[in-house]
Amino acid sequence: MAARTENPWRGEVTLTVNGRPLLLRLSLGALARLESQLREDTLVALVQRFETGRFSATDILALLTAGLEGGGHDLENLDLGKAEIAGGAVEAARVAAQLLARSFSLPTATSQPTTSACE
Repeated sequence: MAARTENPWRGEVTLTVNGRPLLLRLSLGALARLESQLREDTLVALVQRFETGRFSATDILALLTAGLEGGGHDLENLDLGKAEIAGGAVEAARVAAQLLARSFSLPTATSQPTTSACE
């Protein structure tokens, strides 16, 4: 089966882990667990934490893990903390920020969905 291309209309972002491109997406359940794990009372507070630069490497890992969960990946077989992320910590932080941004905004008018938004 061919790898799917990310669809910004669904809030998807791609992260390359151990040489494999993986689609990440924040489901409502993953967001709820992320709020609890990062001890934020609201989604707004969670977003502001990242927007204002008050995040740690642990926060980035938690956000990416939530995105992997929402993307349907088997987290038991993927230890993100020990994995090789293409682009390193800087790319991990960029993808985490993009994941959060795409989860709470619509893509620009110039972006075209690459697959059906109903998937």
